[in-house]
This record gives sequence, structure tokens and C-alpha cells, in this order.
Amino acid sequence: MDLSYDEIRRIHRLERSTARLVEVEHSFYNDLNSFITEEKEEYMNSLKNFSVDRARQFTNLKRMVEEIFSMREKKILSRALIANRTEEASEEHMASQEKTLFNEILSNLQKHNKLINGLFVSEKNAKKKKPTKDLNILLVEIISDIPSFIGTDMKEYGPFSKGDEVEIPYKIAKLLSSRKLCKI
Repeated sequence: MDLSYDEIRRIHRLERSTARLVEVEHSFYNDLNSFITEEKEEYMNSLKNFSVDRARQFTNLKRMVEEIFSMREKKILSRALIANRTEEASEEHMASQEKTLFNEILSNLQKHNKLINGLFVSEKNAKKKKPTKDLNILLVEIISDIPSFIGTDMKEYGPFSKGDEVEIPYKIAKLLSSRKLCKI
């Protein structure tokens, strides 16, 4: 679908008037990128020709797109929070990039819930599965092979293989994450 200024105005108006996500094409952001690229070229030409109307139209377009993005972002966050509580996830009316964002947020919320749920494990379940008492220990996924090393606490860690899930101290997890060696 080719986007137009009128279509963006319509989406903007609808996003403002409803709490639900407005239905957009799967390729909405790709189409939007193409449209804005064309509009930006015309805007640059309008500056050379001193066309105030064209400059104003581009400024309005930029504002509308930023507001659409912000409103949709809030709605996706709300939908992820609801899906996390109800366990009923819906990607309805989302563009492909928004589906990715939604699933990543939902995944992080679910990991966070595991932490909270671990605090309230019953005595019977605690014997079967001991929750980590130290909240400074994180479960991370190793995304690259790591040889054994001495941590900041002077203890030896590793070696770890790609795909391993390991519990390590928060400081070490942050260090490995910053070097793109694990996912927190």
C-alpha cells in the first residue's frame, strides 16, 4: 500500500480517538519510510524555492508521525501488560516491527513475573525447586562461547557454551551483556 498525507492524517485522527490500535498494513513502517523519504526530498527542494506551505506541510507530517508512533507505542505497552496478566496475547492490527516489539516486551514481563512468583513459592514447592534467595543472582542466556574467567568477586566462572542458561551475579551479567556475550 502506498501511503499518502491524507492516509497518515486518517490514521493519526483514528489513533487519537480510540484506545485500540488502528489497523495498519503489515508493512506500515516500511511504507512510511518510503513516503517520508519522498516527502523529505520535496521538503529540501521547497527550502531552495522558499516554499513556506511545503515546509509547513512537512513539519505537520513529522509531528503527526511522531504522535502516531507514540500513541501506538503506549497501546502496545498496555496490550503487553494485559497479555502478561491474562496470558491472552493478540498481535491484531500490528505492523511487523510492532509485533517484534510486543513479543520482546511480553517476554521480558514474563521473566520479571518469574522473579516475583519465585518469592512466594510454597514450602512444598521450595523443597522441589529452591528459588534463588539472592536477588543479585540473574539467570542469563549465553549467546557466545565464553572460556572460564575470574569474576569481580574473585570466583571462577565458566566455561559457558552458546545457548547455556546460567545463574551468575548481577555485576558479571551486566559486564557480559555489555560485551554482547549474554542476554539478561
